[in-house]
Amino acid sequence: MTDQATLQYTAEHEWVLIEGDTATVGITAYAAEKLGDVVFVELPAVGTGVIAGSIVGEIESTKSVGELFAPVSGTVTATNDGVVDSPELVNSDPFGEGWLIKVTFLELPPLLSHVEYSALTGE
Repeated sequence: MTDQATLQYTAEHEWVLIEGDTATVGITAYAAEKLGDVVFVELPAVGTGVIAGSIVGEIESTKSVGELFAPVSGTVTATNDGVVDSPELVNSDPFGEGWLIKVTFLELPPLLSHVEYSALTGE
């Protein structure tokens, strides 16, 4: 399991793991809980250029449809086919097997720390 204190976060309830020039992105347990049971995940294709803050995917649950925003600008280098095939991974392991995309980036925008994100969600 990923140490959530080492991750960075967005106000759109995504977590970001920075490893060199690659950002691994998923949605937080808070977001997964608010969405309810995830039944469909649409992710961008590998090689897609993304801009920080733009919508790059969709997460559909039994309650609603949520959008996936790119936390960084760059190029999608990997998508999690496991989540596409088994969307429930977003609920059961949001910080592990439920990761969504990997993006290579040149510049890291300001992101929230674990403490700042916890304050945002009140948890």
